[in-house]
Amino acid sequence: MKIGKRSGKVSSPWLAIRKDLDARQRFTLSCLSFILPLAAWAFVSYTPFIWHPDVKLQISADRSDVTTVYTAGDHLSKTYFPEFVAAIQADNAATLAARETGEVEGRGSTIRRANLKIVRHISDAAVANDWLSREEAKEDELLYEVWRDVATGKLTAKTVKFTEENQAIIKRNWAMMEELSPTFSSRTLPEEPMEKLVPQGVSANPVYLPAPHEVVIKGIQDFTIESVDDKPSMLDRYKHSLKIVFSGFLLAALVGVPLGVLCGTFDFFSKLFEPFIDFFRYMPAPAFSTLLVAVFLAHDAPKIALVFVGTFFQLVLVVANTTRQLDASLLEAAQTLGAKNLTLIRRVILPGITPNLYNDMRILLGWAWTWLVIAELIGVKSGLTEFLETQGRWRNFDSVFPIIILIGMSGFVTDQFLSSLRKYLFPWTPEASEKKHGFIGRFLLWVVDRNAYSTPLNGKAKQ
Repeated sequence: MKIGKRSGKVSSPWLAIRKDLDARQRFTLSCLSFILPLAAWAFVSYTPFIWHPDVKLQISADRSDVTTVYTAGDHLSKTYFPEFVAAIQADNAATLAARETGEVEGRGSTIRRANLKIVRHISDAAVANDWLSREEAKEDELLYEVWRDVATGKLTAKTVKFTEENQAIIKRNWAMMEELSPTFSSRTLPEEPMEKLVPQGVSANPVYLPAPHEVVIKGIQDFTIESVDDKPSMLDRYKHSLKIVFSGFLLAALVGVPLGVLCGTFDFFSKLFEPFIDFFRYMPAPAFSTLLVAVFLAHDAPKIALVFVGTFFQLVLVVANTTRQLDASLLEAAQTLGAKNLTLIRRVILPGITPNLYNDMRILLGWAWTWLVIAELIGVKSGLTEFLETQGRWRNFDSVFPIIILIGMSGFVTDQFLSSLRKYLFPWTPEASEKKHGFIGRFLLWVVDRNAYSTPLNGKAKQ
């Protein structure tokens, strides 16, 4: 044990065999358990020399020799990016040579359409530099003005800065466009091919590991975007997922807890049910998905049933085991006083196991959360999982991470909330008496008694 120089408090050694740390040390380590993974993620994402195998495009262009189209935000490998840039530069060189010799191929209308695509390639840079909103960037007239203002130096790039090569291309292209019309009209675009913007990008993580700030920004966008037509909003999806998890878990608890108590109390029920339940729990719940769809059709019922199947069998065995751990002397004492079976269950067993049963339910609720993603994939896909699966299929992993984090946070917060209530629900247990009021407990005390922290109690403020 050490004494702090400033506080004078005795602190526990950080590494002591079978010894508990003090509250400050536990809080510090609990914070570090979250901070360290985030710090590692940020370190990998923001340190240039660590690991950035991709280039994230800020400005893209269309190659004439391939059909694959890349847009701003796409990831290219660092080995392919120079080839992509060289191909665009070769296209521009061919364009300049054709204009110089007058050997331009193609009809005027075809070339104007190709030039219009080049005009639109500046839209992502305009949005990134806050010159236009995403909606405004869809309007060709405004993009035309961006070309003019960048070429004349009225706009200064802050986020996506054009290279000198692209600055020169913008000026040359604008000179061609301005000569025909200072304002946009698709019919007055040059009938000679314009040069393409040369692709620009920044070093980036692989597409499956976006940087933390990208995840935060995308998560805010996804959760604040307004739903259109009959598509559910993210809040609707979240509420639907909560419904699946809690409905399946509550049904499992409604059936499983009484059965587990009976199995833990009477050997008759134990031998009648537990062998089959013990056998059944090794069968993976997803294996029953097609059967559940056949029985309950394709909407929410089979999803709830899958959470039930995934939770129920574990729940019965856990509750039975908790029931058997009740101190036998309590039962013997009650029996000597004449208590019958029903009285023993109602007055001794249930009150005796309830604190531990509460902990079991917390753990099993976390177990139910793990079945959510699989459950929402069977039948008609729905909820958060439908969004998760769609975004993953399109490789929008910056939209996938917020959903994964949301599911984890929902389970964690729920568990911490239930854990904080244990002190108030079972104040007679040793764990509750040793545990101090948490944030939620202090808040509830303040709600019940607004003077809880202002009235001295035995010379000290209430905890």
